[in-house]
Amino acid sequence: MSESTPFTALPLPPALLQGIDALGYAAMTPVQAQALPAILDGRDLIAQAPTGSGKTAAFGLGLLARLDPARIQTQALVLCPTRELADQVGKQLRKLAVGIPNLKVSILCGGIPLGPQLASLTHDPHVVVGTPGRLQELVAKKALHLRGVRTLVLDEADRMLDMGFEEAIRDLVKRLPKDRQSLLFSATFPEAIRALGNAMLRDAREVSIEGGAQPATIEQRFFEVEPARRVQALAALLLQFMPASAVVFCNTRAEVAEVAGSLEHYGFSALALHGDMDQRDRDEVLVRFANRSCSVLVASDVAARGLDVEDIGAVVNYELPHDADIYQHRIGRTGRAGRDGLALSLCAPRERPRADLVAERIGQSLRWERVQPLAGKPGNVPAAAMATLRIDAGRTDKLRPGDIVGALTGDAGLHKDAIGKIDVFATRSYVAIARAQAGKALTRLREGKIKGRKFRVNRL
Repeated sequence: MSESTPFTALPLPPALLQGIDALGYAAMTPVQAQALPAILDGRDLIAQAPTGSGKTAAFGLGLLARLDPARIQTQALVLCPTRELADQVGKQLRKLAVGIPNLKVSILCGGIPLGPQLASLTHDPHVVVGTPGRLQELVAKKALHLRGVRTLVLDEADRMLDMGFEEAIRDLVKRLPKDRQSLLFSATFPEAIRALGNAMLRDAREVSIEGGAQPATIEQRFFEVEPARRVQALAALLLQFMPASAVVFCNTRAEVAEVAGSLEHYGFSALALHGDMDQRDRDEVLVRFANRSCSVLVASDVAARGLDVEDIGAVVNYELPHDADIYQHRIGRTGRAGRDGLALSLCAPRERPRADLVAERIGQSLRWERVQPLAGKPGNVPAAAMATLRIDAGRTDKLRPGDIVGALTGDAGLHKDAIGKIDVFATRSYVAIARAQAGKALTRLREGKIKGRKFRVNRL
């Protein structure tokens, strides 16, 4: 089918044509024209398609066409790498299904309390969209039932693998009926995606859309260090390369806290992210890193699962992991959205066997260099561009980003260019302010009102 073909040329139920009309779709995009006939025919599919190509409607129409709304059972499972993408996909599926009465779509992701999600699963939803880690957790608690799944979708599979979800994906796939349909969408096709596809797809149709993202070029550099001077070498590298944002990976929780503290001592705006933190503290660290209020995030592999921050300038291995696949997952966090990436690895002489495993995994010899560890506290560490204010109000108070912008540009007198990323949670909100103006913004917000009400405001 050509991309100018109307959706009416497909054997779609009338209820779905109603959803297509509601969304204002006229003709099919290239990925829809190539993929939908095979999907509606019940074939497995592996598709290379970039963000914004119309893939959600392609798999959405396919899975909705196979649903039996009268059967109260989870019949479709969509795995996404991030909460934001899962929300977006879930909302679009609900719009496509506007003509199907009593259809229940549940969005189940990590980063929000488990209790309400458990309560929502008292009656099985027809469609579940979520992140692999949280879905695995709900299956383990016997709250999410997968025995009736007819369609499995992996959306942005390459990002899910980069973010360390491969084990969780394979575990979930094992629990699904063998006679399901499986659809895998990915912007790039590294070898790991091929292997995953071979494990979960049967006689799959392949579709590739021009403009699919090219794999990022990640410059990989290795530095031999003395174990006793590792943190001084790390600080020297951060000063040498000056990434606007960097994730430093450590192998243990204790190391994470210790390294973050040492970098703060040297003057870097560094925060720790590890498994012992409660959800609120973890959320606040991720908010500050994503909104540029913190330039170095020191993390363990488990804590960084699901970390999705665009434009990470560099990934640093404080110590090489024991597993070369983990190395690949770590460095996949840099070089996103068409940008080149940088991966720096510190390696003591006794860790050379790990470096050899990495060389074997990436299929090329490693680039070794020297680094001169810092001798003392430097005086030229740049501060993070932004600072974060926390407002003790959120969605339950009907607070929206526009209300916060209005208060800051109105009573607080800030120019809109001084306001950065705004994150609104259920009971609290965070706003990034240009560092030089954060004090003024804090004072004005405390003295004034947001949406006609006074709220407690603090600087993190």
